[in-house]
Amino acid sequence: MPRPIALAVLLVVTCAASPAWAQRPLPQALAEPQVAAALAAVDARRDETARWLATIGGIVSPSGQERDRAEAVAAEMRRIGLADVTVDAAPNVVGRIRGRSGKALVFVSTLDDLATVAADQRATTAKPRIDGDRVVGPGTNTSTTTAALVAAADALLKSGIVPEHDLVFAGVAQEETGLVGMGALYAQWKDRALAFVDVLGDGHSITYGAITIHWWKVVATGPGGHSLNGGVPNVNQGIGRAVDRILQLPHPARYVSDRVVINVAMLQSGAVYNHKPETGWFSLDVRSLDGARVHEVEDEVRKVLAGVTAETTIRFEMQPFQTTPGGQIPGLRESALVTTAEAIARHLGYTAQLGNAGSANLNVPLGQGSVAIGIGGNRGGQRGFADEWGDIPQMMRTAKFVVLLAATIGR
Repeated sequence: MPRPIALAVLLVVTCAASPAWAQRPLPQALAEPQVAAALAAVDARRDETARWLATIGGIVSPSGQERDRAEAVAAEMRRIGLADVTVDAAPNVVGRIRGRSGKALVFVSTLDDLATVAADQRATTAKPRIDGDRVVGPGTNTSTTTAALVAAADALLKSGIVPEHDLVFAGVAQEETGLVGMGALYAQWKDRALAFVDVLGDGHSITYGAITIHWWKVVATGPGGHSLNGGVPNVNQGIGRAVDRILQLPHPARYVSDRVVINVAMLQSGAVYNHKPETGWFSLDVRSLDGARVHEVEDEVRKVLAGVTAETTIRFEMQPFQTTPGGQIPGLRESALVTTAEAIARHLGYTAQLGNAGSANLNVPLGQGSVAIGIGGNRGGQRGFADEWGDIPQMMRTAKFVVLLAATIGR
């Protein structure tokens, strides 16, 4: 999950740009021969897309080390004919189909894998393989989104569709470690973008808001010593009192509709049985649909820590570890963006589950006041394990979702 800002397919639109959409109703788009040709082109390259997923999925690409995968995606973008293909320092890879308006619809996928995926890739000499409707091997799950994105771009190019707006296709880096790539992409395109679309699935879910998440490392300090010194103060006594009181704060029950969450997952101090540690720490996860509630909880936590310090003399320092911005846009649920995405999901054969608590790359634009929806789904299975796999039919539906968003929002 993300760290301080430096997206599910994710659809993001700036409020100021929304009146400029040349949005085309889905039934009208589906009736157009060029759109039909693009959808048929997605089907026609099923085997090619599966083989390419096996190729890029086999490239070791943990967060912060995505350069080789980015370059491979850039090469494929150039091969299919995307314009202005670049790989930047993040490293994000970007290519586009040029439009006429000077505005852009930006589709986004994630390049990086979990560290455990990279470890599994390095531990085997076997390459990802196609097995029926699956591509099996570490690195194939998340990469279904990038493969789908490129398949959609290829289909749009082959169809001869000339978009009103630039159709931008981007693979972003460092999603797992701070949304760094998305932050850079947003800064680059926010003034031209009518919408950002981060492809994380086939539209079984649609998210139209983002939850604020703050992670803290709370460090406790006190006098060290040997067990025989006995007594207090003891860092662990301070940590114990603080954690117990923090987890009893009333905010989750008081603000149910705001989905306030307070969690302590990790506690660490000491190394041997007969030692009084000088320091220790615990994690703190505070989240809510309303960012003001997060700050309210944090203020109460500070009061708790000050109270424990007064009782024990154990000192505490709250160190920010990860800050994920959130945002809610009034009226977005009823907007053409959400309803069009719902219609596309129905056309593809399912009813999307809607929610407003996204926690991925979409948090970047929502946290800065831009409208965003997230569209996701199950990409396969066993992510993070040696037998990870990507689902080929899901990947092809995702590509069709991208084609139809381009044919409605992008025209």
